[in-house]
Amino acid sequence: MKRLLYVVAGAAAGAAFAWIAVTPNLVPLVSRAIASPSTDAAETYKELEIFGKILEVVRNDYVDKPDDEQLIKSAINGMVGGLDPHSNYMDANSFKDMQVETSGQFGGLGMQVTLENNVVKVVSPIDDTPAAKAGILAGDVITQVDGQPTKDLPLDKVVAKLRGPVGTKVTLAIERQNNPKPLLITLTREIIKDRAVSFRDEGDSVGYIRLKQFNNLANDELTSAIKELSAKIPADQIKGYILDLRNNPGGLLDQAVAVSDTFMTRGEIVSTRGRDPEESQRFVAKPGDLIDGKPLIVLINGGSASASEIVAGALQDQKRATIVGTRSFGKGSVQTIIPVGEGDGALRLTTARYYTPSGRSIQAEGITPDIEVLQDVPKELQAGQSNISEAMLPRHFQAEGQEQKGSQAYVPKDPKDDKALQMALALLRGTETNPAFPPLPQQALVH
Repeated sequence: MKRLLYVVAGAAAGAAFAWIAVTPNLVPLVSRAIASPSTDAAETYKELEIFGKILEVVRNDYVDKPDDEQLIKSAINGMVGGLDPHSNYMDANSFKDMQVETSGQFGGLGMQVTLENNVVKVVSPIDDTPAAKAGILAGDVITQVDGQPTKDLPLDKVVAKLRGPVGTKVTLAIERQNNPKPLLITLTREIIKDRAVSFRDEGDSVGYIRLKQFNNLANDELTSAIKELSAKIPADQIKGYILDLRNNPGGLLDQAVAVSDTFMTRGEIVSTRGRDPEESQRFVAKPGDLIDGKPLIVLINGGSASASEIVAGALQDQKRATIVGTRSFGKGSVQTIIPVGEGDGALRLTTARYYTPSGRSIQAEGITPDIEVLQDVPKELQAGQSNISEAMLPRHFQAEGQEQKGSQAYVPKDPKDDKALQMALALLRGTETNPAFPPLPQQALVH
């Protein structure tokens, strides 16, 4: 059996593009045999006996002949889905779809969705995809797909309806806050190429890198971006780098560790703690900072979740970067993809919590930026912008400290209007000063 550890925002756990969920080459971990039943399991078996009786009654007496397979799937989803917002069961088709999507391209619309209070809500569209081009906004509620209501449908079923062959059309009914009438938007599915990284020379010797997702190529693409920027900007002239993690919903744990390690030379990156103390893990940086200690600013906002928060938390705690923007999403748990049999699908199961190098859990709290910068949201978009966070999800794990609900996730399209970006540029160019930049160096936290 192979397993894959990954960390992904609750908002993205069943995204319309599931590249964040699993990679075609599953990371092999040590498999654990299924534990023998405990001696005090009599009550559990009694409940299972009741379940069996109810199943038989439904099969025999329901007004219409039910689908046995669907009954069992619904029971499994009810059990796993009742644990927390990020655990769920994927049947064989859903599991296969996830693997196809994470290969790097698939036919779809290009948006991240979540299930919130039994409605399908858009978290954010991906740049340059049909969803973004059609003007779909964060906070939009998808009420119908090709005329079929989405209410009470499992999220994976909605996702399956949003995907499809390239060139085919799909019509969405959208409810937008403060919009009196539903919007009908027809989109044509395209190949969604999920490049993890985009970058540019911001001029005046500043390199800008946006990391959109933590898929299995994230660190390789980050490394290539840094090398290309280094070749363009002489080492003796470069003033620093900006790493933009805004609206990055998370992804693979190993990629979060690798991205953090890119900018660190020593010290702890993150630790994970599960129910069994013996399975706790601690990830430590290796020597070698790819940007040679140059100043680094990390941009985050309310859409920065999970793997993004691991990177921001590590670089913040280790005083390697200054964090600018708004508080992050606050997802501090790790999910493991566990295949349940050959061709039988898989469980996405929460198996651990993660902690930043200083030992803090960001669960339902998020990463607080060193320098908070709020964006000016245009009036015509204010109604469509909703602040979301882990603390607002039903059945979320409680915070160890004070829960924080909602954080701004809007990013202006024009960089000139992007106040967080402009603050970062001003700090690196020296036209703006702040006590938090650069961070005071300290001995790496090792625990």
